[in-house]
Amino acid sequence: MSRRIEDYGLIRDAESTALVSRDASIDFLCWPRFDDDACFAALLGHEEHGHWWIAPEHLPAGRSRRYQHDTLVSETDFESAEGAVRIVDFMPMRGTFPSIVRIVVGLRGTVAMRSVLRLRFDFGLVPPWLSAEDEAIVARVGPDLIVVRAPVQQLIRDESIEATSK
Repeated sequence: MSRRIEDYGLIRDAESTALVSRDASIDFLCWPRFDDDACFAALLGHEEHGHWWIAPEHLPAGRSRRYQHDTLVSETDFESAEGAVRIVDFMPMRGTFPSIVRIVVGLRGTVAMRSVLRLRFDFGLVPPWLSAEDEAIVARVGPDLIVVRAPVQQLIRDESIEATSK
């Protein structure tokens, strides 16, 4: 990856941490705990080693990032001629299962968005078996299981989960 470590923000719950780039891509995450294998390891290699990118389909004119006051809730804003959007990223304190929450907030205009979720277990080496089940996508590798839910249609493509909105 061509990103520098200082270009990343951190989101976390009490048991794990994810690194979010200035481009709103989660490029590193060991899950469900700090000492488990990474399921996003693009930071250590390339995008095919696992990441979750959500951003405008077309290159935005400007972007900025910040944390909400006194929190580890990250906000990434994208500005373009068509409009402006904000990606809000956080990991809520755990109940039963760990979670990453990513919210797209329209600020003005209409911005076509795209999400590409490429899960890779064992530090980016093993792609999961992906299946559509009960309004969600389920990713499985051995005993590991991740369930992805979204209010937009998700498609399984080339060992990735993709979604677009217009």
